[in-house]
Amino acid sequence: MPYLEIIQEPPTGGGVEHALFDFDGTVSLIREGWEKIMAPVMYESIAPGQEPTPALRQEVLEFIDESTGIQTILQMEHLVEMVRAAGNVPEDQILDAQGYKDIYIGRLREVIKDTVAALEAGEADPAEHRVPGSLEFIQHLSERGVTLYVASGTDQPDVRREAACVGIADLIDGGIFGALRTYKDFSKEVFIRELLEKHELAGPELVVFGDGPVEIRLAHQAGAIAVGVGSSPERDSVPDPARRERLIKAGAHLIIPDFSRWPELLDYLGLEGAPD
Repeated sequence: MPYLEIIQEPPTGGGVEHALFDFDGTVSLIREGWEKIMAPVMYESIAPGQEPTPALRQEVLEFIDESTGIQTILQMEHLVEMVRAAGNVPEDQILDAQGYKDIYIGRLREVIKDTVAALEAGEADPAEHRVPGSLEFIQHLSERGVTLYVASGTDQPDVRREAACVGIADLIDGGIFGALRTYKDFSKEVFIRELLEKHELAGPELVVFGDGPVEIRLAHQAGAIAVGVGSSPERDSVPDPARRERLIKAGAHLIIPDFSRWPELLDYLGLEGAPD
């Protein structure tokens, strides 16, 4: 399989001037495996004290897969609906979305806290917690005058902290954005639309990188170049088959396994050569 797998030709027009990155799974590996933490929270909430049935496992895993990239609170809003529909929990004991989010985030933070602390103390290598080649690629985009953004479904204080941990924060000159307490105040959809309007961009002047279907679908709909990052847990520069499939379904113009061969990606985007 080629490094750059072209699924469909991207829109053409002006050269790339802005680049938007999802964070978790696209650049950062700090939260790698978050799905394995969220799924048990959902099982336990929907069917407390019971072993999840095969049907429940399938429903939960399919939802997590399809919702990768949206704000966590929206995933938890869906969980509330699933709990209510299952009928295993009395109505007065069903938590609201924030309550379920607090449980999930509490478990996730417990898992990653030592990694974050070690990175902040300089006791861990940030490269081990980045998607391969992501820092180098971002550096070269910056040198070529491309304005860089991060937009994540992770809470904004956390994504900013973790962006500093993996060494990219100072390069993101357009801003690092994440979920806010009042979740309607931020969404990737609104962010992409406002970005295009604010800078009067033709779609191809914006390229979006993401490992989830949400940002890829939004980029495709906006006429931007949608690059699916299908990195595998083995970090072997081969796309994960399941992730690749969902990115293709979402409308990715091209799939890459990571950023390890960033010169080829720069060339494809018309950004090869020495910076000005």
